[in-house]
Amino acid sequence: MPMSFSPRRFWPSFLLRIALPMAALLLGGCEATLFTGLNATDRRAGIEATHDIVFDARHQLKLDVYRPAHADHAPVVVFFYGGSWTHGERAWYRFVGTALAAHGIVAVIPDYRKYPQVKMDGFMQDGARAVAWAHEHIGSFGGSPGDMFVMGHSAGGQIGALLVTDPSWLAPYGLRPDNLAGFIGLAGCYDFMPIDPGEKDMLDIFGHDQASQARAQPVRHVSGHEPPMLLLQGTADQEVAPSNAISLARTLREHHDAVDLKLYPAVGHITLAFALSRPLRGKAPTLDDTLAFIHAHTSAPSP
Repeated sequence: MPMSFSPRRFWPSFLLRIALPMAALLLGGCEATLFTGLNATDRRAGIEATHDIVFDARHQLKLDVYRPAHADHAPVVVFFYGGSWTHGERAWYRFVGTALAAHGIVAVIPDYRKYPQVKMDGFMQDGARAVAWAHEHIGSFGGSPGDMFVMGHSAGGQIGALLVTDPSWLAPYGLRPDNLAGFIGLAGCYDFMPIDPGEKDMLDIFGHDQASQARAQPVRHVSGHEPPMLLLQGTADQEVAPSNAISLARTLREHHDAVDLKLYPAVGHITLAFALSRPLRGKAPTLDDTLAFIHAHTSAPSP
């Protein structure tokens, strides 16, 4: 069952693993400060970033693109961040964009509307629009629309996984899940029903009845026509149970879909994503496994 991320719960173990200057920033008690400090460690030469691109004028939704300088037909990743479907900002995840761009990949990080402004249909429509925008426009940033991956962490993993299992979300844009080169899920919420009666926000987001909740479960939509998937999961995750990834992997295999499930011993929920950043890269092989999967499923040459 997915739960809300509380930085204060995470800090005691996190502070033991990161440099003292970073730790001082975290003690400020603000998520924005946490991410600002993390992003400050990941500035890189040879990366071009374009911020605040409007991909949905009606809702004033924007995205950022990170790309290697002189990118040409490079693989593309559209990354959806987590935040319990209630919070988060694309700017916090610059470390993801720079990590991918530093290894020859064009990264797209969109915002999406959140609860209580919208419920599931709202943020899923936003996710589909972001993927459609990338498919149409990423060539002008040196990316290859034929080598486009969707990636997401936690709640963002649920959004991404639903886009590649339930074809109804991409259909309005003339796209199918198998038009994508693959999906990379980081501790995603794939199989989380029944929702606990005490989770009032989640019940409001996804519905109180069984049929409504089933719509939100990527595992319920697997048909055998999905793109290849890489599911990364820490066994010490206290936010999203590892059973989510195990269940989705099992269902994909039953439908003869290509899936690679990697369980990282003693890795927690946030460490799995933060391992994409330079200071925490040794805490989990998240980046190495992601890059290997992308290069195994792309027609673009490896950098």
